[in-house]
Amino acid sequence: MSNLAIKAENISKQYRLGQVGTGTLTHDLNRFWHKIRGNEDPYLKIGEANDRSSKGSSDYVWSLQDINFEIEQGDAVGIIGRNGAGKSTLLKILSKVTKPTTGKIYTKGRIASLLEVGTGFHPEMTGRENIYLNGAILGMTKKEITRKFDEIVDFSGVERYIDTPVKRYSSGMYVRLAFAVAAHLESEILIVDEVLAVGDAEFQKKCLGKMGDVTKGEGRTILFVSHNLAAIQKLCSKGILLEKGKLVTSGIIDNVIDVYCQNDIDSFEITPNYEKEIFLKDLKCYSSNENTPIVTGKDAYFEFIIESTINATDVILGFGFNDNLENRIMTPFSLHIDKKYKINIGENRIICGIPDFPLKPGTYSIEIYVGSKDKDYDYYDKGLRLTIEAIDKTKINFIPDSSQGHLILNQIWK
Repeated sequence: MSNLAIKAENISKQYRLGQVGTGTLTHDLNRFWHKIRGNEDPYLKIGEANDRSSKGSSDYVWSLQDINFEIEQGDAVGIIGRNGAGKSTLLKILSKVTKPTTGKIYTKGRIASLLEVGTGFHPEMTGRENIYLNGAILGMTKKEITRKFDEIVDFSGVERYIDTPVKRYSSGMYVRLAFAVAAHLESEILIVDEVLAVGDAEFQKKCLGKMGDVTKGEGRTILFVSHNLAAIQKLCSKGILLEKGKLVTSGIIDNVIDVYCQNDIDSFEITPNYEKEIFLKDLKCYSSNENTPIVTGKDAYFEFIIESTINATDVILGFGFNDNLENRIMTPFSLHIDKKYKINIGENRIICGIPDFPLKPGTYSIEIYVGSKDKDYDYYDKGLRLTIEAIDKTKINFIPDSSQGHLILNQIWK
């Protein structure tokens, strides 16, 4: 493998829906019968891609299919893709938590993984005992672990509870200690799933800084899964894009993110959540009338159709615009101008007008919130994306930064 840290050859992973293991005894016997006769597993020929948007007809689903890539020592690699793309399954295979159905994984060096809250921790043991346990699993001596112990505890910020059984830790404390152990013990490969989302913003920033030190200063290999494309872009030099269990592209991280963003432009269609009392049914975005697209520098209108099964008062509505890296750059919110609505049973329409729309041309994702002081009714973040047309340079007055923009945003709610 020379300078390779990881090599994946034709990796596939198949699951049977609703079953633990391979399924029925009949299926197991059938597999065994084909195996002793030297034939291929008959169930490898069936199954569907892991497409969560459709019901499907097969009991078998391919979480991963024919994945091939190579990762060199010292690389920081971001693995990106939408929910259900197979990212976490791939990390579990690389971490040897589960075996691939077909294909082979070659690794060079010890692997430290942080996949889920509490992974690798024994709940009855203290934080101190778990640090030594994890180090021993990685093949480190007690002396080596002791040398790193104070640094691990200091980074995690759980010194006060280090001799408390970890089953009494909060999820945030779990993640803090688990990440500190994985990052500081001397493994050649560090694998991190987006479990860091459990921690607070300050700790996430601290973790990203440490991962940067690990790959740039210590020459260790990192695989990092996250939906935060800005963090991926900042930390990683290379990337792997998965979609419905298949590898779409790999290579320079900026190029991989560009392909992801181009492929991630969904149709502008709302999928209402009819189980909720008040929910978003539809959204219309236009300039002068319903048939004209939104243009930078011209007045824009966002018409929300809200369906309700109850009568409610003091309802507020807000929506956020995110760029291709999922950075929030603008958040119009009715509460900013102290506007609240009375919602009646049936269909309700709320319009937000934004004069001289300030965002530059491009495609943005939109998240929508409907709630009140005492209750959250609906939060819509299902891949809704809006393309802003060419700029009118005579009216453009600002391009918002990452401060969410509401302090300088002129918004009219009615």
